[in-house]
Amino acid sequence: MKMKKLSGLKEEADSWRTLEEKAASLEELLILSIEEKDSSLLESFTQEFAEIQDRLSELEFKLVFSGPYDDRNAIVALHAGAGGVESQDWASMLMRMYMRWAERRGFKGELMDVSVGEEAGIKSAIIQITGDYAYGYLKAERGVHRLVRLSPFDSDHARHTSFALLEVMPQVEEGVDVVIQPDDLKIDVFRAGGAGGQSVQKNSTAVRITHLPTGIKVSCQNERSQHQNKEFAMRILMGRLVEREIEEKAKKMAKIKGDHISPEWGNQIRSYVLQPYRMVKDHRTDFETSDADGVLDGDVDPFMRAYLTSTVGSD
Repeated sequence: MKMKKLSGLKEEADSWRTLEEKAASLEELLILSIEEKDSSLLESFTQEFAEIQDRLSELEFKLVFSGPYDDRNAIVALHAGAGGVESQDWASMLMRMYMRWAERRGFKGELMDVSVGEEAGIKSAIIQITGDYAYGYLKAERGVHRLVRLSPFDSDHARHTSFALLEVMPQVEEGVDVVIQPDDLKIDVFRAGGAGGQSVQKNSTAVRITHLPTGIKVSCQNERSQHQNKEFAMRILMGRLVEREIEEKAKKMAKIKGDHISPEWGNQIRSYVLQPYRMVKDHRTDFETSDADGVLDGDVDPFMRAYLTSTVGSD
């Protein structure tokens, strides 16, 4: 882990040095063009200058990733709110949105566990997203997401409001980031169930792990191997324990500052309105766009950037 971090820091330093060299070279070219009164290089200079500005903006943005786990992979947990099929369908839309976001960035999205709704959508799902700074980006998305639309499940086509909760945890390593004593765990195995209560496996492959000191429970039944389900469940448990520690520190800081910490289901961060108009608005930054379809197809980066840059220096 230390060698990986050292390699990442070296790569980051090299990126800044390369950019510095390009800027110095472009400056020399500009001075020479002015002295020679040669305007033939103006177009080339303008293009290179724009490229340097874009790269500088990208490197400056990465400075917001100052947290100890920001460079890690992320584990995302989605939960449908009250409202039955409406909220379950909304949770499945969000699951697709973040899988598409990962695909757009060249990240890998892997469904670790899912509880399918009886009629449509999902009750809950856990996704692992693998990529550089995946957790650093996705931590901006934790909270409640609200959808307003004409219901496709309502014969009257009435307007409905649905909610889904997004949790985000860093992928951590046991023994390095978190230490779990074997005696602190209660491990149960049971048969995995499919949609409609159908049995997926005759053998007991599903795993439920309870962390006794905190009462945190994690279950996984998506894989056909008990060993794989246990491995995934432990990965999720470690992420939850680290996230719990991060939240406790945030609450202590908020108490010192006098900030208000909302309960997770009360922390509505963003609204996605598809009727009577189309608008996605983040309530923390007031950043908004009318391209709701683009956002639901994975174009979430502008919202992440707006939130992450707004939090710089707030720790």
